[in-house]
Amino acid sequence: MGRKAITLDEQIQLLESRGMKINDVSKAKEVLLDVGYYRLGFYWFPFERESDRNRERCHEFLPGTTFDDAVKLYYFDNSLRSILQKYITRIEVNFRTSLVYFISNKYDEQPTWFVSPRVVERDYITSFDREVYTDKFKRNKFIASHHRKHINDRYAPAWKTLEFMTLGSNIALYKSLLNLDDKKLIANNYGITYTNIFENYLDVVRCVRNTCAHGGLLYDINLHPLIRRGPANVVGDERKKLCGALKVIEYLLSRVSINRAKDYRKEIEDLILKYGVSPAIKTVLRETSGFNV
Repeated sequence: MGRKAITLDEQIQLLESRGMKINDVSKAKEVLLDVGYYRLGFYWFPFERESDRNRERCHEFLPGTTFDDAVKLYYFDNSLRSILQKYITRIEVNFRTSLVYFISNKYDEQPTWFVSPRVVERDYITSFDREVYTDKFKRNKFIASHHRKHINDRYAPAWKTLEFMTLGSNIALYKSLLNLDDKKLIANNYGITYTNIFENYLDVVRCVRNTCAHGGLLYDINLHPLIRRGPANVVGDERKKLCGALKVIEYLLSRVSINRAKDYRKEIEDLILKYGVSPAIKTVLRETSGFNV
């Protein structure tokens, strides 16, 4: 579109000149003003054809591409984001609770075991004040209340502190546990024998959560590192695609609540069924997201 801002009429004209069919120009303008040309571009990208010479996009659309299909893919992503945020929260809370419960009871004489060199790697402890227990963190009303009542405590106990740590910080804490048996206490709670697989699954959840939180694209999420082989039964190309990530989330959710996992699966299936009626969307969900549709 160049470096100069263009009007809605010019945006419509440009899209049509590149081969996109727009059935309702008035509605298209409404969507463009609501979502934005640039952001919608992420959702019509799969419908652009490749240059024969260097396989780079040439900004021309495949025959039959419609504005409606790009908008539907956008709404698919938005709806999926809402579903995932709801269910990932269940996993996040459960993981945090497990970490607090099992490790706090094992080291019941050390309520701040998360900064104990007997329990956690020194690198994590060294960075804890700078990256987690910051001045902003201590202004949290519950943490601040603890320090007003216990003025000699450098840290609030684990069951208070971990409650307000991010998922990423709690995952980093888990990975920093010195004793492999401590890690296994948590991993085994999710039916996972090998802690490296459990850590990998946690990284997948964090990647998807962060993508949702920052408005990133889900349909073509590119997972790194790849999903490891394990009880979620992710195989082949699924290991780097959205469908594989959804399998990992469903597996972990099933260890939290069988009923919630069933609800999750139905919501995902209904969403794919709703938007997969479009042949163009179905192609994207199959080739880019990895779904068997």
